Amino acid sequence: MNAIYVENLTKKYGNDEVLKGVNLRIEEGEFYALMGPNGSGKTTLVSIMTSVRSPTSGKVEIYGRRPEQAKEFIGYVPQESFSCPTLTGKENLMYFARLLGYTKRQAERLVDEILDKVGLSEEANKRVSNYSGGMRKRLEVATALFPGIRILILDEPTTGLDPSTRRKFFGLIEEIKEAKTTILLITHIGADAELASRVGLINEGKIIAEDEPERLKKASGLENVINIETVIKSRKVANMLSKFSEGAKILETDVGYRIYCRDAEKAIPEIVRSLDEIGCKATRIETIKPSLEDVFFKLTGKTIKEVS
Repeated sequence: MNAIYVENLTKKYGNDEVLKGVNLRIEEGEFYALMGPNGSGKTTLVSIMTSVRSPTSGKVEIYGRRPEQAKEFIGYVPQESFSCPTLTGKENLMYFARLLGYTKRQAERLVDEILDKVGLSEEANKRVSNYSGGMRKRLEVATALFPGIRILILDEPTTGLDPSTRRKFFGLIEEIKEAKTTILLITHIGADAELASRVGLINEGKIIAEDEPERLKKASGLENVINIETVIKSRKVANMLSKFSEGAKILETDVGYRIYCRDAEKAIPEIVRSLDEIGCKATRIETIKPSLEDVFFKLTGKTIKEVS
C-alpha cells in the first residue's frame, strides 16, 4: 500500500519552477530518504505533502487522500527547534496532547508512554532549556508519536548533533520503524541517507536517481575513491589532482580532496610524487568506498555544499 504517492508534481513561483515533474512512491512502513542540497525542492515538496502549500500541477496522495484530508496521519519534525524551553518535557507533550483533543487523564497516560518510548522518562520534569540538543530532538520527535500518526517526516534532524548523539537518535528512529511507521527523512547528509531502505537524490526540482543506497553506489560506476588530506588547498593543487581523476572531476572536502579512478594502487604513488613536486604535503591518503555524496557529485558535477 502506498503511504505517499506523488505524480508529475510541479510548483512554480512566478517564472521560477521549483519542482519539475516529481514522481515518488513510498510504501507503508518504508524508511525513505530524500537527499539533496538546499534549494533542490525538498522543502517545497514536503510543504505540499503537509498541505502548507498547493502544487501548480500534479497529484499528491497520503494513504489515498489529498494532503488536506490526511493531516492527522502525518507527524512532522522540522529542522528548527519548536519545543518551549521554559516548559518541562512533559508539559510540552501535554500541551500537544490537549491540542489533539485528549482529556487530561488520557493525555497523562499517553505522554508517560511516549516519554518512555523516546527515553526521556527520567528527564520528563526538567525544563527543556536544560536539555541537550539530542534530548530536545527526541522530545520533538515524541510530539509526532501520538496514536493515529502513520507517517513521520524528519527534516534535517541531525543538524548540530555530535556523532554519539546522532547514533542514539537513529536508534530511536529504528525502533519507530519497527512499529511499521512510514518514515520520510529529508537530508543533505549521505551518512544519514544510507540508513534508509531507499534513497531518492533530488536536484534542481527533479529526482535524478532512486534506489537502495548500495545499488545507487554500484549503478554510479564509481570504483575507487581516493581521499587525500593536504596541508594546503589551492587551485594549483586541485588542477594537479584533476589529472588523476575520471573526467577531471575532483571533490573538495573540508580537509583536502577526493578523486575518482579505476586503478588506485597505481595512482596513489604518482599522486604523492606529484604533490611533492609542487610543494604540497599529503598528511593522509587512502582508498575508501564511494559515498552517496560521491554519487551525487558524479551525477551533477557539483557537491551538495556547492549547490547550497
